[in-house]
Amino acid sequence: MKTKRCSWCGDDPLYVKYHDTEWGIPEYNSKALFGKLILDGAQAGLSWITILRKRDHYLQAFDGFDPVKMARYSDKKLEALLQDPGIVRNRLKVNSARQNAQAYLRMKHRGVDFSEYLWSFVGGKPIQNAFDNMEQMPTTSLEAQAMSKALKKEGFNFVGPTIVYAFMQAVGMVNDHLTSCFRYKEIAG
Repeated sequence: MKTKRCSWCGDDPLYVKYHDTEWGIPEYNSKALFGKLILDGAQAGLSWITILRKRDHYLQAFDGFDPVKMARYSDKKLEALLQDPGIVRNRLKVNSARQNAQAYLRMKHRGVDFSEYLWSFVGGKPIQNAFDNMEQMPTTSLEAQAMSKALKKEGFNFVGPTIVYAFMQAVGMVNDHLTSCFRYKEIAG
């Protein structure tokens, strides 16, 4: 019998692996959350599979998403990144990586734990949605809108409500696996 999955991952082996082993699993590590937020910002206007195929190179090009290193990127480093075919070479997105790292560090220096801060928008635990089909799934939520607004106030960029909602789905702040998907109950449990 064929395993039932969310239809969005199709049958691309990389996408299926991502769906089965990562998407929707709650992530609480601040640095990992920061990296995933950078990747979701890079995805804006593109399909997630595009970023997924470039993810390993992103990790290398952006120093493992180390916010301390990224915050110190010179304009010369940003220009070099814009010549790197292994990433999305969009000036605004590349520049926002440095800006977001600086915002992350400002929060950290104020004693704000990035993970606790982000998870506070969902009350510290995943929201358990129960959608039967992709048409029911929203592209944003009140929580995503609030998180987006707060992140922008902190100085983050490429964190609009739709990007933030996709991020929340990816890091397990919302369980948006379809109820027919084998992962739904595993994640909810």
